[in-house]
Amino acid sequence: MRFHWFLPTSGDGHQVRPATTTVAASPTVSRPPTLGYLTQVARAAEAAGFDAALTPIGSGCLDPLVTCAALAGATERLRLLVAFRPGFTLPTVLAQQAQTFQELSGGRLLLNAVTGGDPVEQRAYGDFLGHDERYARTAEYLELLRRIWRGGPFDFQGTYYRIEGGGLGTPLSDPPEIYFGGASPAAERVAARHADVYLMWGEPPAAIAERLERMRALAAEAGRTLRYGIRLHVIARETAEEAWAQANRLLAGMDPERIAAAQARFARMDSVGQRRMTALHGGSAERLEVSPNLWAGVGLVPEGAGTALVGSYDEVAERIREYAALGLEEFILSGWPHLEEALRVGEFILPRLAAEPVAV
Repeated sequence: MRFHWFLPTSGDGHQVRPATTTVAASPTVSRPPTLGYLTQVARAAEAAGFDAALTPIGSGCLDPLVTCAALAGATERLRLLVAFRPGFTLPTVLAQQAQTFQELSGGRLLLNAVTGGDPVEQRAYGDFLGHDERYARTAEYLELLRRIWRGGPFDFQGTYYRIEGGGLGTPLSDPPEIYFGGASPAAERVAARHADVYLMWGEPPAAIAERLERMRALAAEAGRTLRYGIRLHVIARETAEEAWAQANRLLAGMDPERIAAAQARFARMDSVGQRRMTALHGGSAERLEVSPNLWAGVGLVPEGAGTALVGSYDEVAERIREYAALGLEEFILSGWPHLEEALRVGEFILPRLAAEPVAV
């Protein structure tokens, strides 16, 4: 298993807040995303034993590539999982940026392709493609990105991109692994053909098992084998009572105005994954434990990953083992505040998972 942490580039604190956007009625950021603070989080994740740290992308957070370029110089081992939007930058440009990052960081770049699920935000960036067409463009983008890394020159004529005499002058010997998520049929087809790691947001194990079965079949049809990962928040304490008290404290900080603003945004989105997250709680603060120790309360406010593992250290470790037994190998975790919780998970959860192998 590989364990990764999360960098709060929209700000951090003791309350649940959106990860990538600025939403009406969001709480004041008690810890702004300064380079100094993000360096503390990255170094804490490195010291805690995490393999990499995910940096999100969106209109309400810092640019991930610029941020991670700065953090690479402040860390030694931690890899940086940089989110990017295919179509917002030419694949030729990102290919060169990735080559530069690998050279300067000692090969510590990973890439997370995010096709986008909010039409309003997409249009604000100047992107007016519909849902399935965005995924078609992503497929062409990722195909080109790998081709460029192999060197050149080469010509390409596709639906979205045209290149003459393209390719890196020197092939990239250590191209970044590509992480990719998406719950729609269009997204799954792209992942099966172009991703190294297919990511899912936290759902009950039965739902994850169903998706894994479908993705394995799609990858096999494409003649490929993928790794699989999950994105979860963690609220873990010495006892279950302490953990649930913390979850209830976070819930108390989500006033009805914040929840309503978030749910209104989710309703306009065309993301199938976001709809699946919303369906777990239905916009209501009642009955939020949707599976043993899996709490959907987080998803009342932030977009994206909307569930948390809540319980004692032993319980959370056991739930992670259950997901690993399904075939998940990569776990991207987070918690508020991200500085303290990185150290907590590293001290009390990761050693429990390293103590014994997981039977798959």
